[in-house]
Amino acid sequence: MSGDGSALPFAWELVRSRRKTLCIEITRDARVLVRAPLRQSERAILLFLRQRQGWVLTHLARRQASLAARPEPTAEEEAALRARARAELPPLVALWAGKMGVSYTGVTVTGARTRFGSCSPKNRLCFSFRLMRYPPEAVEYVVVHELAHILVKNHSPAFYAQVEKVLPDWRERQALLRG
Repeated sequence: MSGDGSALPFAWELVRSRRKTLCIEITRDARVLVRAPLRQSERAILLFLRQRQGWVLTHLARRQASLAARPEPTAEEEAALRARARAELPPLVALWAGKMGVSYTGVTVTGARTRFGSCSPKNRLCFSFRLMRYPPEAVEYVVVHELAHILVKNHSPAFYAQVEKVLPDWRERQALLRG
């Protein structure tokens, strides 16, 4: 079943499973997915959607704007971004690691879609090639953020204090990643 002429201003898809509750998901490709228990009535599902129509429209618009601003790269664009990441990130990581007085075990470029970087328990740093689509200030912020995880393995105030020591404007740089 999917959204029909039920007075909702968006199309939606229904996925039934053995779950106990209803939920709405806005997918990466800007589809509205409703997950429902096997025996949930169509009437209850429509009521649920109507009650949350504002939330759906807000999040759907955000996702669509995000897709329009940064569409999936073509194969050629991805190859170019990966090459840039492999060339530019290791020296940048080395520079900031020196300034922060930390050691890392390596740098990997990934295709991650939901995070720009990560730091493993063994201090190996991973960065998504997608990061290279952002301004250099934002890239530096992600590098410093991941290096700070070598010192503090969580996102506590102590972690952000480490970031702020070397990047006092980290909040402005972080905001560039959301735009």
